[in-house]
Amino acid sequence: MIRTRFAPSPTGFLHIGGARTALFSWAFARHHGGKFVLRIEDTDVARSTPEAVQAILDGMDWLGLNHDEGPFYQMQRMDRYREVIGQMLASGLAYRCYTTPEELERMREAQRDRGEKPRYDGAWRPEAGKTLPPPPAGVPPVVRFRNPKEGVVAWDDLVKGPIEIANAELDDLVIARQDGTPTYNFCVVVDDWDMRITHVIRGDDHVNNTPRQINIFKALGAEPPRFAHLSMILGDDGQKLSKRHGAVSVMQYHEDGYLPEAVLNYLARLGWSHGDDEVFSMQQFCYWFDLGHITPSAAQFNTDKLNWLNAHYIRQAGNARLAGLVGLRLEARGVAVTDAPSLEAIVGLYKERIVNLNELADAAEVFFIDLTPDAGLLAQHLTPEARPALADFAAGLKDVAWEAPAINALIKQCIGAHGLKMPRLAMPLRILLTGQAHTPSVDAVLALFPRELALKRLSAVL
Repeated sequence: MIRTRFAPSPTGFLHIGGARTALFSWAFARHHGGKFVLRIEDTDVARSTPEAVQAILDGMDWLGLNHDEGPFYQMQRMDRYREVIGQMLASGLAYRCYTTPEELERMREAQRDRGEKPRYDGAWRPEAGKTLPPPPAGVPPVVRFRNPKEGVVAWDDLVKGPIEIANAELDDLVIARQDGTPTYNFCVVVDDWDMRITHVIRGDDHVNNTPRQINIFKALGAEPPRFAHLSMILGDDGQKLSKRHGAVSVMQYHEDGYLPEAVLNYLARLGWSHGDDEVFSMQQFCYWFDLGHITPSAAQFNTDKLNWLNAHYIRQAGNARLAGLVGLRLEARGVAVTDAPSLEAIVGLYKERIVNLNELADAAEVFFIDLTPDAGLLAQHLTPEARPALADFAAGLKDVAWEAPAINALIKQCIGAHGLKMPRLAMPLRILLTGQAHTPSVDAVLALFPRELALKRLSAVL
């Protein structure tokens, strides 16, 4: 059975690159009818926080990337790691090293001075015929993995193709620190081994970790998983993705008014493609998804494309769902939503014109607050010739059938009687009713208001 995992470190939020990794790992498992495992790699005690853990869980939940097993926490698996380290020490796969951090730094400085690659020199590595000095008193050892000295580590990366690293380039990795805590590369191997992970899909910043991990797998007699390393995501300008490009918390996209299906659809196209298809459901994505169509070149983040997708999904969304999402945003602003006008009707009218839920909330808000139109806008559009037509229109509103066609007929009657063009009356109407110079058709907007509220707003200047 195909088993994938997403294993974030809770030292910060779930960012857009991590979300893409999670999506691809989840989709690969779903495509093959396999299992998707969520693992929290929290051994960096100094930097890991409960808030970051919760941010990861919230982001996964909002995106709908449901896991089949977990979340597993590495800090809860310390006994297992120590057990394996003990077995490796007993079998000679690992050894204790008493080189102090200060000695190690001096060693590296001397190597740099000689133009050599800085690395541990194997001083405490047991070898046939080699006599090791007695352990120095008061120096707690680290535990190092006995990396092979000869040969190469090779794997067929499912994105990048064949990769080969000489073992001579790798020194003996520390797998347990002086205080006994295991290190990242070791914990990952034990976790993937125990959890029977078959495919590791992750960012290409982990390529350098892969040969070390493969060697540990093989030393333990375990079959390494297949590896697929995803290229980085660049910003709109071709530079490394940063906060100004969109490398922010996934939940920031929620706060900014994006729908999760839009974010997922966009992430799916960052480095993967299925012909020219741009818009598709996650069900369709899982059906199509394979690792062979992931490009090894960097993907480029495009905010305009994300906004286009979000606007598309908002237009497709049901009015009841949108009203619920907008209602929560209005509530957070302290705006009380009443039964009239209908929030569902409002979002149904405005959703064709906006890009995100916050813009939709902005449009809806004016129906439920005490509105004071901008004086400059009023002075520009509430002209002396418009005032008599507006007064006649307000008088006609008291008895007109409260529906857009009848209101439209009343508007045309008034502008005809006063010799005006439509914008001369429609613009001041928009501004008095909504405070905005640009709205959907003014008759449709007006029909959303309770009659009494509409007359109240118009009468404020008459």
